[in-house]
Amino acid sequence: MIQLKDILYKVTIEKVIGDTSVDIQKIEFDSRKAKSNDLFVALRGTVTNGHDYIKMASDNGVMSVICEEIPKDIVEGITYVQVSDSQKALAIVAANYYDNPSEKLKLIGVTGTNGKTTITTLLYQLFKKAGYKVGLLSTVKIMVDTKQYKATHTTPDSITINKYLKEMVDVGVDYCFMEVSSHGIHQKRTEGLNFIGGVFTNLTHDHLDYHKDFDEYRDVKKSFFDKLSKRSFALVNIDDKNGKVMLQNSVAKKYTYGLKSYADYKTIILENQFNGLLLKINNNELWVKLIGIFNAYNLLAIYAVADLMKLNTIETLQLMSTLESVVGRFQYLVSKKNITSIVDYAHTPAALKNVLETINSIRTGNEELITVVGCGGDRDVQKRPKMGNIAASLSSKVIFTSDNPRSEDPKTIIEAIETGVPAEHFKKTLSITDRKQAIKTACQLAQEGDIILVAGKGHETYQEIKGERFDFDDFKIINQILNALNK
Repeated sequence: MIQLKDILYKVTIEKVIGDTSVDIQKIEFDSRKAKSNDLFVALRGTVTNGHDYIKMASDNGVMSVICEEIPKDIVEGITYVQVSDSQKALAIVAANYYDNPSEKLKLIGVTGTNGKTTITTLLYQLFKKAGYKVGLLSTVKIMVDTKQYKATHTTPDSITINKYLKEMVDVGVDYCFMEVSSHGIHQKRTEGLNFIGGVFTNLTHDHLDYHKDFDEYRDVKKSFFDKLSKRSFALVNIDDKNGKVMLQNSVAKKYTYGLKSYADYKTIILENQFNGLLLKINNNELWVKLIGIFNAYNLLAIYAVADLMKLNTIETLQLMSTLESVVGRFQYLVSKKNITSIVDYAHTPAALKNVLETINSIRTGNEELITVVGCGGDRDVQKRPKMGNIAASLSSKVIFTSDNPRSEDPKTIIEAIETGVPAEHFKKTLSITDRKQAIKTACQLAQEGDIILVAGKGHETYQEIKGERFDFDDFKIINQILNALNK
């Protein structure tokens, strides 16, 4: 068992009441789970304030508390550690508790609006194929070498991150690739972690339900690069105007990648088809199974990371040609009637535009492109009209439907999406609240050779309605419907 004083290293402490030699069984920030000999960290959340539950935690038997405000009623025998920022303190004590595992492997973080899951997952695939033991912390899943765990957040809480990193260290993992979300950075979940590298993909309209404005969203992302050490690398998409911003105050070794601008790592798209891409990366030609301009960026970032980690160039190119698309990211299947169905996680205006423009750049124009799309409830409302505009402008037909309405009325969400549809495109839109019925209608409308895009949920296997989660997998559902219609 570890003592409190041993895990307070690097924590900025304002005041201590009690003995820091007290034993710690484990760390908790949920008072309901805190038990005897646990350390309870009181966090200020967006909905609840952990300081209101210090008494509950002490009643449950905790012997130590980290908080920003010492409670009025001090309980004898409990040690109180006052800090200015409980979230930051939690991250640091969690890292110390698990013996700072991020310092014992090569941890690389990927941040940006779009591409995080694809890049981290494909890096996991690539380095695994190259013979390394690899870890993955992503939206879709957590991998400790070959052992898989279910992911609940893009960036888990600090305790969970360090717990999995410790497990990775214990089994000899060499590299870990981690999605780093703006929420995770803002809530200090990545404090106390030692990143040997950071990758910036792009920055577009998203999460403005959480961040007060776009500038804050950008600056939160930037703070990740500001904290990288001189021994680390910072790799940014220089075609995105925010790429230079990410590098401004970083002391890390700076590298760039891009398709349009002068960059350290550059690619040219030679062919773009439904069965793959032919790329020229730094004068090396490469055929890959992934599709679209956005994947050209993703693959270029992967190549750059492999190069910065000193992998053999020829081996890297060979392994990249074998990489498979990520679940729910431009995942497609062609039915017996030659109808192409595509499922993609595109849930932001930029991501939806990328996917639709990719499809339009590949298709001949003789076939119809039918898009099924919605927006999540209790989230950024500003993007809804933009999603409607993009879907209607770039599709032959559009069906607006539910995504994860959560606590909102799905009809209200759809009405907000419809406000962005240009008058000249309104006739080609339908609104069907039931997502399964919307997908079925798209399948019924599709003729031989047509393309159906189901956007927004991607890898998610559920639909969240009024606080309940129901089984719902876009890819399974569309293929079941198409198979039934093809009989």
